[in-house]
Amino acid sequence: MKADSDPDQAGAVPAGHLVETLVDSVEILKGRFLHAMRDTVRLPDGTRATREYVIHPGAVMIVALLDDGRLVLERQYRYPVQAVMLEFPAGKLDPGEASLACAQRELLEETGYTAREWARAGVLHPVISYSTEFIDIWFARGLTPGQRKLDAGEFLDVFTATPGELLAWCASGKVTDAKTLTGALWLQNVLSGAWALDWQAAAP
Repeated sequence: MKADSDPDQAGAVPAGHLVETLVDSVEILKGRFLHAMRDTVRLPDGTRATREYVIHPGAVMIVALLDDGRLVLERQYRYPVQAVMLEFPAGKLDPGEASLACAQRELLEETGYTAREWARAGVLHPVISYSTEFIDIWFARGLTPGQRKLDAGEFLDVFTATPGELLAWCASGKVTDAKTLTGALWLQNVLSGAWALDWQAAAP
């Protein structure tokens, strides 16, 4: 099949000839956090296949900018990869929680900061092959420090770094977290003026 060479079509909504149709669905696991499914689907050529995936409620990530241009970052041990990771503050949505409300809550709980202004940059899908997870990307500025409110059993360090330091860590492989790499891409383009943000004042 000839590849589509039209760049305007490359990012278009997939055409019907690529869609897989649900035939049957079985729940594999329903835990406190993970909800795994095994679906049988009909492929575009009429044959069948199975798709196993995790249902996720969605999450937010915050690129928090101090007045001097430094970024608020975290160090946190991530058990599945057995490593301390460098990350932007982030957290999952509670049932029925709005994305901005979640971002404000997570920034306060994890770092102690509140922000005067917020801007939603976009959304990322970190693991499209096996999860429904999406992460809304928020920028925050006009930060005021305060007291953290970590959850029970949550341990993380908060520190600051310049955009240049973060980008160097991304380039060297010190930062490998997918959402933080995506956040760094957004940050680089926002700071260069290539990508614009629509800032809004935080609700009183």
